[in-house]
Parts: sequence; C-alpha cells; structure tokens
Amino acid sequence: MAGKALPELLSVWGDELVGRLNSAATERGRFPILIKLLDAAEWLSVQVHPDDTYALEHEGDLGKTEMWIVLHADPGAQLIQGFKPGVQPHQFAAAISAGGADEFLRRVSVTTGDVFFLRPGTIHAVGPGILLTEIQQSSDVTYRVYDWDRDGEDRPLHLSRALDVLDFNTVEPCAVQAKWHIRNGIESQLLASCPYFETRRLELGSEAVFEGRCDGATFEAWAVIGGHARLGWAGGALELDAVQWVLLPAALGDFNLTAADGATLLQVITPEPESR
Repeated sequence: MAGKALPELLSVWGDELVGRLNSAATERGRFPILIKLLDAAEWLSVQVHPDDTYALEHEGDLGKTEMWIVLHADPGAQLIQGFKPGVQPHQFAAAISAGGADEFLRRVSVTTGDVFFLRPGTIHAVGPGILLTEIQQSSDVTYRVYDWDRDGEDRPLHLSRALDVLDFNTVEPCAVQAKWHIRNGIESQLLASCPYFETRRLELGSEAVFEGRCDGATFEAWAVIGGHARLGWAGGALELDAVQWVLLPAALGDFNLTAADGATLLQVITPEPESR
C-alpha cells in the first residue's frame, strides 16, 4: 500500500482502518481528520471556518473544529485568535472593505509548546516564525477574511459568508492550560477533547514504554515531536524521530512505544460518544 492516499486505504480497509466510531467517515470515503504541519515564514491569511450546520447547508460539506500545537516559536512570534473586545460586525466589515482590519484582531504571543483550541467561528491566523502541527476535522471549508494586501497575489476573499459565521464574542484568547497526570510512570496531558478528536501529549523518560491497544474502536495517530521513539507491534517495528507522524489502524491490536533517551509524543484518537 506504499504511496496510496488515505481515501484509497479507506476504500480497502474501511472500519478496520478508522474504527467503528468513524463508520460515517467510511461511508463518505474521507478520513475523519486532517493533520498538518505549518511552517510560517510570513503571516498566513486571516480566516474562519463554519460549524457543521452552516457548512452542510451552504457548502455540502462539514465545518471545521481545529487545534494548534506549537512545535517551535521564534522570540516575539505571534498568532491571531479572536477579536479585541467590543468589535462590532459592521465596524469590521467596513475596515475590510477599506483594505485593513488588523487593528480589530487579537494578537497572542506564543512560545514553543503552547496549545490553542479553535472552535468554528473563531477568526485566526498564524504568524511568521512559528512551526506548528494542526489537528482538525476533515473539511476544506475555509472562508478567507483578509490576506494582508500581498503584492502580486489576488486570492479571493469570502467576506459575506465569513460575516455569517464569525463569532465576535471570541475575545481574550489564551493558550490551553492542561494539567499533567502520571500513570505507570508516564506523564500525560489531555490537550483537547471534542466530538471529532481527542489529543494527548505524553512525556516518556529514558527507557519508558507506553503499551496500548487498537481494539477496533478508533485509529490512533501518534507523533514524536521531541526525541526518538520506537513503535513496535506484532508485525514489526518502526523508528520515529521528531517530527514524524504514524497512523495505527483500528484493527492493529497491541502495540508499544519505547523511548530510549526520552521522548515527547502526541496521541490523537476519536473519543467514545459519552466522552464527547
């Protein structure tokens, strides 16, 4: 299956790949989530995503809930998340029409390791000097609000629909503050849990081993974002360095992750309905 795209794998394996909790994704022929690495050398476009209800009605597609985990941030790096307090839709629409809206947007200073959760309707943008991994619903519905008046580029904006879905009450954002828990000698944080994905960060000390099992309910996506780890399962083993992602099929069975000299890992799954 080397070189095959995820929809092709889904057509072959179905729920054995994504798990019974994602049977709707199997029916759609689309993997349940998107995972990206973004390396911003300049400001990316200011944009917003709708929720499922709006997106299904107007785009025939799902909306988008997403999260960011900052893997590296240069000193002084910033991102945009939400509005400054008191901004009104008509003010913002007028500013966009006049060619600028930066004064209304909330800039947040970021450092390596910060985590941000972005609900639909949240205006956002990634600034220069930031490398992050983005975990999100599998959807292509994005409304571009502002593109920094770049010379030589004429990418379309989607102001009308953006104004329909923008949440002007999203103010005073901050990084997610997640508590650390220790179990079997392994430290972990629950970074985000929503109906679409659940993400944890784990710290494995030298020679620490995480033992897991894919029991058919959900796939598991794992990343090494610091250090080195060895993934082992009944069919073989795989060495992983930062930053690498690996997809574990829902039908895989038992597996383990071993950190020879310590490693920082991310785990992404689909949560059970009662925990969503």
